[in-house]
Amino acid sequence: MVETYKFKRNSGGNLLIACGALAREVIDIVERNALTNLDVQCLPAQLHHRPALIPDALEKVLHNSQGMYSATYVAYGDCGTAGGIDRVLEKYGVLRIAGPHCFSFFEGNQRFEENDDDVTSFFLTDFFCQHFDKFMWQQLGLDKHPSMVEFVFGNYQKVVYIAQTKNESLQNKAEEIAERLGLEYEYRFRGYGDLGVFVNRTGM
Repeated sequence: MVETYKFKRNSGGNLLIACGALAREVIDIVERNALTNLDVQCLPAQLHHRPALIPDALEKVLHNSQGMYSATYVAYGDCGTAGGIDRVLEKYGVLRIAGPHCFSFFEGNQRFEENDDDVTSFFLTDFFCQHFDKFMWQQLGLDKHPSMVEFVFGNYQKVVYIAQTKNESLQNKAEEIAERLGLEYEYRFRGYGDLGVFVNRTGM
Protein backbone atom coordinates (compact mmCIF):
# COMPACT_ATOMS: atom_id res chain seq x y z
CA MET A 1 0.00 0.00 0.00
CA VAL A 2 2.79 2.43 0.85
CA GLU A 3 5.05 2.05 -2.17
CA THR A 4 4.12 2.00 -5.83
CA TYR A 5 7.49 2.89 -7.32
CA LYS A 6 11.04 3.25 -6.08
CA PHE A 7 13.70 4.70 -8.31
CA LYS A 8 17.03 3.90 -6.63
CA ARG A 9 20.02 5.72 -8.04
CA ASN A 10 22.51 5.78 -5.19
CA SER A 11 23.22 5.15 -1.55
CA GLY A 12 23.01 8.35 0.41
CA GLY A 13 22.19 11.57 -1.44
CA ASN A 14 18.68 12.99 -1.24
CA LEU A 15 15.23 11.39 -1.21
CA LEU A 16 12.14 12.72 -2.95
CA ILE A 17 8.80 11.27 -1.83
CA ALA A 18 6.10 11.96 -4.41
CA CYS A 19 2.46 11.27 -5.15
CA GLY A 20 2.02 8.36 -7.55
CA ALA A 21 0.03 10.65 -9.85
CA LEU A 22 3.30 12.54 -10.41
CA ALA A 23 5.55 9.53 -10.91
CA ARG A 24 5.95 9.77 -14.68
CA GLU A 25 6.70 13.50 -14.57
CA VAL A 26 9.10 13.26 -11.63
CA ILE A 27 11.05 10.38 -13.14
CA ASP A 28 11.25 12.16 -16.49
CA ILE A 29 12.68 15.27 -14.82
CA VAL A 30 15.19 13.16 -12.87
CA GLU A 31 16.36 11.29 -15.95
CA ARG A 32 16.47 14.29 -18.29
CA ASN A 33 18.59 16.25 -15.85
CA ALA A 34 20.73 13.30 -14.71
CA LEU A 35 19.93 13.93 -11.06
CA THR A 36 22.13 11.11 -9.80
CA ASN A 37 22.03 12.47 -6.25
CA LEU A 38 18.30 11.80 -5.93
CA ASP A 39 16.23 8.73 -5.06
CA VAL A 40 12.49 8.78 -5.74
CA GLN A 41 9.78 6.94 -3.84
CA CYS A 42 6.11 7.31 -4.80
CA LEU A 43 3.00 6.65 -2.74
CA PRO A 44 -0.14 5.21 -4.40
CA ALA A 45 -2.13 7.65 -6.51
CA GLN A 46 -5.28 6.05 -5.07
CA LEU A 47 -4.62 7.90 -1.82
CA HIS A 48 -6.22 10.90 -3.57
CA HIS A 49 -9.55 9.27 -2.78
CA ARG A 50 -8.69 9.02 0.92
CA PRO A 51 -6.52 12.05 1.68
CA ALA A 52 -6.78 11.46 5.43
CA LEU A 53 -4.46 8.47 4.89
CA ILE A 54 -1.70 10.45 3.15
CA PRO A 55 -0.03 11.89 6.29
CA ASP A 56 0.34 8.45 7.89
CA ALA A 57 1.68 6.94 4.65
CA LEU A 58 4.22 9.76 4.40
CA GLU A 59 5.23 9.36 8.03
CA LYS A 60 5.88 5.66 7.53
CA VAL A 61 8.32 6.37 4.68
CA LEU A 62 9.96 9.22 6.61
CA HIS A 63 10.39 7.05 9.69
CA ASN A 64 11.83 4.11 7.73
CA SER A 65 14.28 6.30 5.81
CA GLN A 66 15.71 8.21 8.78
CA GLY A 67 19.49 8.43 8.64
CA MET A 68 19.67 7.10 5.08
CA TYR A 69 19.74 10.43 3.21
CA SER A 70 21.35 13.84 3.45
CA ALA A 71 17.97 15.51 2.91
CA THR A 72 14.38 14.50 2.15
CA TYR A 73 11.78 16.41 0.15
CA VAL A 74 8.11 15.83 -0.63
CA ALA A 75 6.23 16.45 -3.88
CA TYR A 76 2.70 16.76 -2.52
CA GLY A 77 0.44 19.75 -2.16
CA ASP A 78 -1.81 19.88 0.88
CA CYS A 79 -4.11 17.65 -1.22
CA GLY A 80 -7.17 18.00 1.00
CA THR A 81 -5.43 16.91 4.21
CA ALA A 82 -6.28 20.19 6.04
CA GLY A 83 -2.65 20.71 7.03
CA GLY A 84 -2.08 17.06 7.93
CA ILE A 85 0.85 16.67 5.55
CA ASP A 86 2.54 19.81 6.83
CA ARG A 87 2.21 18.70 10.44
CA VAL A 88 4.02 15.43 9.65
CA LEU A 89 6.72 17.19 7.64
CA GLU A 90 7.31 19.73 10.40
CA LYS A 91 7.90 16.85 12.82
CA TYR A 92 10.68 15.51 10.57
CA GLY A 93 12.01 18.84 9.37
CA VAL A 94 11.16 18.06 5.74
CA LEU A 95 10.21 20.57 3.02
CA ARG A 96 7.53 20.05 0.38
CA ILE A 97 6.71 21.78 -2.87
CA ALA A 98 4.63 24.93 -2.41
CA GLY A 99 0.97 24.88 -3.38
CA PRO A 100 -2.37 23.41 -2.34
CA HIS A 101 -2.40 20.66 -5.02
CA CYS A 102 -0.73 19.49 -8.22
CA PHE A 103 -3.05 21.54 -10.44
CA SER A 104 -1.66 24.66 -8.80
CA PHE A 105 2.03 23.88 -9.13
CA PHE A 106 1.62 22.54 -12.68
CA GLU A 107 -0.18 25.76 -13.60
CA GLY A 108 2.36 27.76 -11.62
CA ASN A 109 1.34 28.67 -8.07
CA GLN A 110 1.39 32.42 -8.62
CA ARG A 111 -0.63 32.21 -11.82
CA PHE A 112 -3.10 29.80 -10.22
CA GLU A 113 -3.62 32.06 -7.20
CA GLU A 114 -4.27 35.08 -9.39
CA ASN A 115 -6.85 33.40 -11.64
CA ASP A 116 -10.24 33.84 -9.98
CA ASP A 117 -12.03 32.06 -12.85
CA ASP A 118 -10.52 28.75 -11.76
CA VAL A 119 -12.80 28.53 -8.72
CA THR A 120 -15.48 26.87 -10.87
CA SER A 121 -13.09 24.77 -12.97
CA PHE A 122 -12.61 21.01 -12.90
CA PHE A 123 -8.94 20.32 -13.57
CA LEU A 124 -7.21 17.56 -15.46
CA THR A 125 -3.50 16.83 -15.74
CA ASP A 126 -1.97 14.25 -18.08
CA PHE A 127 -2.40 11.61 -15.39
CA PHE A 128 -5.99 12.45 -14.50
CA CYS A 129 -6.94 12.74 -18.16
CA GLN A 130 -5.41 9.39 -19.07
CA HIS A 131 -6.92 7.61 -16.07
CA PHE A 132 -10.20 9.53 -15.80
CA ASP A 133 -12.46 6.57 -16.49
CA LYS A 134 -10.92 4.29 -13.89
CA PHE A 135 -9.79 6.90 -11.39
CA MET A 136 -12.87 9.15 -11.43
CA TRP A 137 -15.78 7.89 -13.52
CA GLN A 138 -15.82 4.34 -12.15
CA GLN A 139 -14.58 5.30 -8.70
CA LEU A 140 -17.55 7.65 -8.27
CA GLY A 141 -19.94 5.05 -9.68
CA LEU A 142 -20.91 7.23 -12.64
CA ASP A 143 -20.53 4.30 -15.02
CA LYS A 144 -23.46 2.67 -13.23
CA HIS A 145 -25.36 5.85 -12.32
CA PRO A 146 -24.76 8.43 -15.09
CA SER A 147 -27.69 10.47 -13.81
CA MET A 148 -25.43 11.48 -10.90
CA VAL A 149 -23.15 13.52 -13.21
CA GLU A 150 -25.14 16.70 -12.61
CA PHE A 151 -25.05 16.15 -8.85
CA VAL A 152 -21.26 15.59 -8.81
CA PHE A 153 -20.18 18.19 -11.38
CA GLY A 154 -23.08 20.62 -11.35
CA ASN A 155 -21.15 23.41 -9.64
CA TYR A 156 -18.38 23.42 -12.26
CA GLN A 157 -18.47 25.58 -15.38
CA LYS A 158 -15.57 24.22 -17.39
CA VAL A 159 -12.96 21.51 -17.66
CA VAL A 160 -9.41 22.89 -17.69
CA TYR A 161 -6.77 20.52 -19.01
CA ILE A 162 -3.37 21.61 -17.67
CA ALA A 163 -1.15 19.57 -19.95
CA GLN A 164 2.38 18.41 -19.19
CA THR A 165 2.97 17.04 -22.69
CA LYS A 166 1.70 17.94 -26.14
CA ASN A 167 -0.29 14.77 -26.71
CA GLU A 168 -3.08 14.88 -29.27
CA SER A 169 -4.68 11.71 -27.91
CA LEU A 170 -4.92 13.17 -24.41
CA GLN A 171 -6.26 16.46 -25.80
CA ASN A 172 -9.01 14.55 -27.58
CA LYS A 173 -9.74 12.61 -24.38
CA ALA A 174 -9.96 15.83 -22.36
CA GLU A 175 -12.43 17.33 -24.84
CA GLU A 176 -14.49 14.14 -24.67
CA ILE A 177 -14.52 14.34 -20.86
CA ALA A 178 -15.72 17.94 -20.97
CA GLU A 179 -18.49 16.97 -23.38
CA ARG A 180 -19.46 14.02 -21.20
CA LEU A 181 -19.73 16.30 -18.18
CA GLY A 182 -21.62 18.98 -20.09
CA LEU A 183 -18.96 21.59 -19.36
CA GLU A 184 -16.96 24.10 -21.39
CA TYR A 185 -13.41 23.13 -22.27
CA GLU A 186 -10.07 24.93 -21.97
CA TYR A 187 -6.62 23.63 -22.86
CA ARG A 188 -3.44 24.98 -21.26
CA PHE A 189 -0.03 23.57 -22.05
CA ARG A 190 2.15 24.27 -19.00
CA GLY A 191 4.77 21.53 -19.07
CA TYR A 192 6.04 20.69 -15.60
CA GLY A 193 5.48 24.15 -14.14
CA ASP A 194 6.81 24.65 -10.62
CA LEU A 195 7.34 20.89 -10.24
CA GLY A 196 10.28 20.98 -12.63
CA VAL A 197 12.00 23.72 -10.63
CA PHE A 198 11.37 21.91 -7.34
CA VAL A 199 12.63 18.50 -8.45
CA ASN A 200 15.78 19.98 -9.94
CA ARG A 201 16.54 21.73 -6.67
CA THR A 202 16.03 18.58 -4.62
CA GLY A 203 18.59 16.76 -6.78
CA MET A 204 21.38 19.22 -6.08
